[in-house]
Amino acid sequence: MIPLVDLKREYAEVGPACLEAARRVAEQGAFILGAELERFERNFAEYCEAQHAIGVGNGGDALYLALRALGVGPGDEVVTPAWTFVATLDGITRCGAKPVLVDNAPGSFWPASEAYERALTPRTRAFLPVHLYGQPVDLAPLRELCDRKGIALVEDAAQAHGAPYRGKTVGSWGDAACFSFYPAKNLGAWGDGGAITTNRAELAERLRVLRNYGSPQKYVHLEVGLNSRLDPLQAAVLNVKLEHLDRWNQLRRGHAALYRELLQALPGLTVPKEQPWGGHVYHVFPVRHTERDALQQHLHAQGVGTVIHYPSPAHLLPAYKHLGHGPGAFPEAERCAKEVLSLPMFPQLTRDDVEQVATAVRGFSA
Repeated sequence: MIPLVDLKREYAEVGPACLEAARRVAEQGAFILGAELERFERNFAEYCEAQHAIGVGNGGDALYLALRALGVGPGDEVVTPAWTFVATLDGITRCGAKPVLVDNAPGSFWPASEAYERALTPRTRAFLPVHLYGQPVDLAPLRELCDRKGIALVEDAAQAHGAPYRGKTVGSWGDAACFSFYPAKNLGAWGDGGAITTNRAELAERLRVLRNYGSPQKYVHLEVGLNSRLDPLQAAVLNVKLEHLDRWNQLRRGHAALYRELLQALPGLTVPKEQPWGGHVYHVFPVRHTERDALQQHLHAQGVGTVIHYPSPAHLLPAYKHLGHGPGAFPEAERCAKEVLSLPMFPQLTRDDVEQVATAVRGFSA
């Protein structure tokens, strides 16, 4: 079996160093906030070419806290893709705001910048584009539009740690950028974790207050916040893994290049293409196939692990029925839900693994 992701192989590579880092935290007895978290926040901010990083409990909280700190609240609208993981919409909804959905450009996983502009209303408070699957969105047109209209730009970078965009790394283009450190991410913790990066000092300070019960100091609570602090144990693990992230991303890119070479010109199959404005870091390798379900069954029978990212576009999820969008409202997103299939992708894949997966895919088309 070749799994979609194999964290045991990653542990074999960096496990001892992570255990040593965790031991250091345990010996210090500092399990909430503290020096290890501050060290990771400095390291991650520098890596993302941002002035500040604020560690939080998970990627979902990162989205909610970033939007809330930027003033998004009841009656506001936030424009975001219909084709994304549900956490993107949840962050908006938890603020009391309304997600305004936009469809992908034809044949793409991302909306064009023109779709965001068409969705603008007097109630629009922010754009929330998603660097889906590890490919950066073209942020420059959105940044210009946000500056012109006086609205916030928040990057959902949960799947794009280290992805390059126009000479910089994602995480420094928006008013804020939100990351998840879910274990299977390009930079994954040993549990849940997240972070927000920003170049705005006043926003960073408010985020630190909000993540800690609205408290800048013990028993002084300026506003209603929540308990969403990245654990120092997780920060210690992330500090170790951050040193490997660029190399791991390059390995992912190499696997993707080999997949493309081996899977080109197969009937019914489309492999992901890199966009000219930024480098893909392949959190997953999503192919599209007109007979996706049959292909998935075939691959499982051949010992190849796959996952559908995602089985439903956001507007057709029961949780978001209240938005009032039925089938056909966002046809490109709905087409993705019927065609997308993620093949195995993680740094420790071997060439033999990739060739075995490609052989199985070609066998379906034979």
